[in-house]
Amino acid sequence: MSVKKIIFFVIFLLYQTTSYSQSNSFNNLNAKNFSKYFSGIIASENNDNSRSLQFFEETKILLNKHDSYLKNYLYSLILEKKISKAIKILKTNNKENDSNFFEAKLLLVIDSIKKGDFDKSSLYINNSFKSIQLNRMEEVILDSLKQYIHAFKEKKILENKKNFGNLSLISNTFISCYLEDKKTDTHYSNLINNNEGDYSRYLYFYISFLIENNRLEDAKKITKEIDYINSTLLISQGKNWLENYNFKKFVDIFSCKNHNDILSEFLFLISNLYASQDELKKSNFYLSISNFLNPKFIFNLSLVVENQIINNEYINAKKTLKNFSKEDIFYHWYRKKIEAQSLQK
Repeated sequence: MSVKKIIFFVIFLLYQTTSYSQSNSFNNLNAKNFSKYFSGIIASENNDNSRSLQFFEETKILLNKHDSYLKNYLYSLILEKKISKAIKILKTNNKENDSNFFEAKLLLVIDSIKKGDFDKSSLYINNSFKSIQLNRMEEVILDSLKQYIHAFKEKKILENKKNFGNLSLISNTFISCYLEDKKTDTHYSNLINNNEGDYSRYLYFYISFLIENNRLEDAKKITKEIDYINSTLLISQGKNWLENYNFKKFVDIFSCKNHNDILSEFLFLISNLYASQDELKKSNFYLSISNFLNPKFIFNLSLVVENQIINNEYINAKKTLKNFSKEDIFYHWYRKKIEAQSLQK
């Protein structure tokens, strides 16, 4: 954390303390709580999230006293993959209504979707975000979620939906697959062959779709043209499974007929977008929620490893790597990358 950020935070928090004290609602912010809360903020800025969460856990007295505390606390819980606990906190002490920031409302939507309660998720989408000023990315996420929820609930594509370019192209492909639309093949083809970016990742999901629909010969024709050396790890892994007749591996970890699985992939995409902008904290936030929705698809944890390597967190990267099977291509490739990067430091 930079000196300027520390000074700004101290001034801000002292101002907040004075304001709240004057209104008699911030009396519990004594020196001990202030010190621990401040230490939690610094640990979070230094990417030491486990220690940050420890400090926040010790200052829970601030939960109903300081607005920014709840957001920092929830973020630390999410980054430590304690999402169920974060949701429980939001639903306790009326925090569900008091938490006027995007991430809190998003968690409530995700919780209802995971439970298959699309009526409640629609209600959250339509009512909960009205009092919040959204940035451009949050608007895109919210409107995309509306399209997904409508498809899950009504079993049809939302009319007059907003177009977000290639992001919508991806969402439309998964929604089409979910609804078992006859144009699913065309959607996948348009996505994979898109010249505006590298969308080869979705070749894996197309192969998975073919296998789930017992179109093995079609899947084999595609994988014959795949070159291990020039392909992504995910596609190479799929080719390896197909060549070794491990068809069940595909369906076991992802199905476009499962609403949680396809929404998990959408949030992984959001995580990737934030990572590309070097906003690693937000990237890990959405990645953690993605994993919450579909913990079976461990290959998305490769982004966690990448973010940890960027932050020089090699010990944590090795811990994350333990989620992969030693038989997987991912494991061997990232083990070598972690070793090479750590030696350079």
